[in-house]
Amino acid sequence: MWFKRMPLEEWFDKYQYEVEYDIGESAVKFLTFDELNIDLGDMPLRYGYHLGRPDLREEIAKQYDGLSYNDIIVTTGASEANFCTVSALCKPGDHVIVEHPNYPSLYEVPCSLGCELTFFSLKYENNFRPDIDELRKLIRPNTKLISLTHPNNPTGSVMFVDELQEYIKLAEENDIYLMFDETYRKLAFRNELPGAASLSDKVISISSMSKSYGLPGIRTGWLACRDNSIIDDVLAIREQLTITNSSISEEIAVQVLRKKEEYISRALEHVHRNLSMVNQWIGSMAMIEWIKPEAGVVAFPMIITEGFHDPEKVYRLLAEKYKTFVIPGRCFEMDNKHFRLGYGGTYEEIEEGLMNLEKALDEVVS
Repeated sequence: MWFKRMPLEEWFDKYQYEVEYDIGESAVKFLTFDELNIDLGDMPLRYGYHLGRPDLREEIAKQYDGLSYNDIIVTTGASEANFCTVSALCKPGDHVIVEHPNYPSLYEVPCSLGCELTFFSLKYENNFRPDIDELRKLIRPNTKLISLTHPNNPTGSVMFVDELQEYIKLAEENDIYLMFDETYRKLAFRNELPGAASLSDKVISISSMSKSYGLPGIRTGWLACRDNSIIDDVLAIREQLTITNSSISEEIAVQVLRKKEEYISRALEHVHRNLSMVNQWIGSMAMIEWIKPEAGVVAFPMIITEGFHDPEKVYRLLAEKYKTFVIPGRCFEMDNKHFRLGYGGTYEEIEEGLMNLEKALDEVVS
């Protein structure tokens, strides 16, 4: 089979709907329709615009200095934006560099399309921060695309604006496109990055309503780029996939983005409170250490108990007995002693989930 399933999504399929406490999710706690207080009234359930509703694209463009709605295409989640971008820019045999660890689709798509792939590794000993000198060594004559995600999922690491500009300069000097997943940009705890697509014609920004806005169920993402030839190529591909977006989802997205400061402010307050609790808990745990995240709602702690070689037992016991969900590191092609910890849920859910994780560790390791 050309395309293969991602271990991350297989893990979600097996356990996500069987648990009560989700401390592995990568989004702010999902909202309910009642919480949105949106009246769909007599909205026509017709086909939408192939590029996305103009008023929605205008709201998205406000996040990118110098861009207009003509520089935006709305997609079915950020995943479709990623798939279409790689498909538009790369052919079999082209070389793609993907920051790692990362959401697996970002490297599975180029692999499935026959591209040569190299991981640009974020190292634990370097606080999961990217090293541009290491990236420079990875570039080949046939490198067509560099894929970065900052703030990063699953590590929560962030680059600064001067670093982003260095990466853009590197891409420009080598005539390589930079695909920049900035889904968590609005959940930076300090030094929020600018919309990367506003900084260069060689940058494609990808984002969505899923993570920071707590709306993964509406499956609405987007791509922003000053090079309209890329917009045209992506449109040609997505017309073979989803054609247009859900009219209901676009209506919800545009109404939420019109009040984005309100939603983001509330999300940040919630995330800071949860992060403080998680930080205190990890500080009390002899068996776990972490690099404290600098943004977003995920971190990538590590089980450090000496002589313990089967963390999978912890994750499965946690899910099956304690009804609590984290993501094993192997789902990101990483050492399984790492696991993704999400702290975007309710305070009570995270608190109870951490207590259950402690019980599972004690039970397996002791």
